[in-house]
Amino acid sequence: MSRPEEEKLFQSFADLGIETRTVRHEALFTVEESQALRGTIEGAHCKNLLLKDKKGYLLLVVLLEDRRLDIKALQKSEQLPTGRLSFASAELMQEVLGVTPGSVTPFSLINLPDHYRESGFSLILDSQMMEHELLNYHPLHNEATTTIRSEDLEKFIRHFGIDPIIMDFDAAVL
Repeated sequence: MSRPEEEKLFQSFADLGIETRTVRHEALFTVEESQALRGTIEGAHCKNLLLKDKKGYLLLVVLLEDRRLDIKALQKSEQLPTGRLSFASAELMQEVLGVTPGSVTPFSLINLPDHYRESGFSLILDSQMMEHELLNYHPLHNEATTTIRSEDLEKFIRHFGIDPIIMDFDAAVL
């Protein structure tokens, strides 16, 4: 049974001709908790980090669950107009993406206010993650996991007017 916050998301997938599969489970708050589902959900499992700088610029970084993010290297990237980065607060997550900690997902772009789309927001996708055919994310809450094809994830993102930055986190210079 779908939850209210999913209905708009799943309708958007249907309108875009995107097929997904959703598996329901108990609430998961960490990568470690979600690893218990390995083997039952096909595809690469991912984590999502919402970062901000002092001027309010936001980055949603989406990467494979076992990857480490070098935030200092990321903030030095010439591809990004950011200063020193820190993790966004739970209040900012709710205000900007309409989700709570443990539920951050690229699907939450459906809730992103227009003024962030126009300036003040970047979405960064892990290049290694995008090499996988199937990717897994929470559907705006952490009591389910939705599987989507990587090319359909890009289609979904671009539908909202966002050009994702696909970044190799292993590169010496981001």
